[in-house]
Amino acid sequence: MSGLDLKGLSTRPAQVWGGVRLVPLVRDEPITDLRLDARIYGGHGLVEVDERTEYFSYIPHGFVASWGYSDSPTAAYGTQLRAVGEPDRPFDCIPVRAHRRMARRAGTKRLRFLPLHLALEGYLALHFGGPEIVWEEWSYRAVAQGLSPRVEEAYVGAAVNGLAEALQVFEIHHGQCGVLVYVADTLAAAFAVPHPADYRALHTTLVNDLYGELIYHYGVLSMPLQDFEAALDGTRVRSLADLRAQAREQHDAWVRFHDGVMADHLLDGRYTHETVYDLGPYRLSRLLPSFELRRENHLAETITDASGTLAYLKTFRLSSNQVRRGRLLTALAASSWNLTDTAAALSLSLPRLVARLESAGFGHLLRQDVLDHYRSRARRESAGG
Repeated sequence: MSGLDLKGLSTRPAQVWGGVRLVPLVRDEPITDLRLDARIYGGHGLVEVDERTEYFSYIPHGFVASWGYSDSPTAAYGTQLRAVGEPDRPFDCIPVRAHRRMARRAGTKRLRFLPLHLALEGYLALHFGGPEIVWEEWSYRAVAQGLSPRVEEAYVGAAVNGLAEALQVFEIHHGQCGVLVYVADTLAAAFAVPHPADYRALHTTLVNDLYGELIYHYGVLSMPLQDFEAALDGTRVRSLADLRAQAREQHDAWVRFHDGVMADHLLDGRYTHETVYDLGPYRLSRLLPSFELRRENHLAETITDASGTLAYLKTFRLSSNQVRRGRLLTALAASSWNLTDTAAALSLSLPRLVARLESAGFGHLLRQDVLDHYRSRARRESAGG
């Protein structure tokens, strides 16, 4: 496991709108041999994962990554030619579209993938096959079907209170290639792209992305946030050079505070990396967190080069219930789905482990008589305690 490094990106002072704080991510040198544009789908979709599996989800848009140098010009989404006077064609309804796999070739040196779905697929498929050893406690369904189906809820960004308005009034910085979105000063999402032109074209797609239940409720309940204002010492300013020096001090102080405090859990978290696709000199990967309790856990998908420079980033904040489910599944798999060993690894009694499995929505994986037995033991332990 390793952390997440914003190599190639630096933060700038935040802007605030209501309960939403937006922190710009800027590149000193844009990446020119990898570009992203969007494919707008505008509705629900069926994704063919393989010949026997389909994935149904809300799919508002996809990204197409183009890499390598070419003699043909490169343009971001939104610059297609249209005949003079040709009307726009808004959707009359939300269509259902079929897509093949999460990441798929869209031509020579072009890859179409669904933003955030790569990361979410990694979470939903976590130990999806169920018990690898047929222990006597597991039901026939657990052995035959595994964890199918896995269901998690999310909210579209347009439903997060204040996000759409914040993106409308947000001032895009020179060289900006990304943004960190905070709702009620909780990190909701990180987004980064290779080039400033890509970011300008994709800035508004943040309202079409998926956000967790926690972020939605924070948006509903949050109060207006306090902005961080620069405090310059006028007694130390005698020239423009003094003013520039103080401005640099304020900027450096903001970066230290943000990276060391506000984004600490995202950057210092431990992630399991899985490569999904090689894009020439770049690598498309998804990251699963360590599922540690009482801290932020983020799913992520990235595109990096051989030196580790981050070309693309998109994250999803898990709720505490989603973290607990991931932690339970990871512990079960590490113990080969043996309940006794899993309980010891988590420092729990067997009845308490079974109670947690049931509360996490995995009770159906256990035989009914086993479930009833441990429920009875749990009640006796509670009465005796």
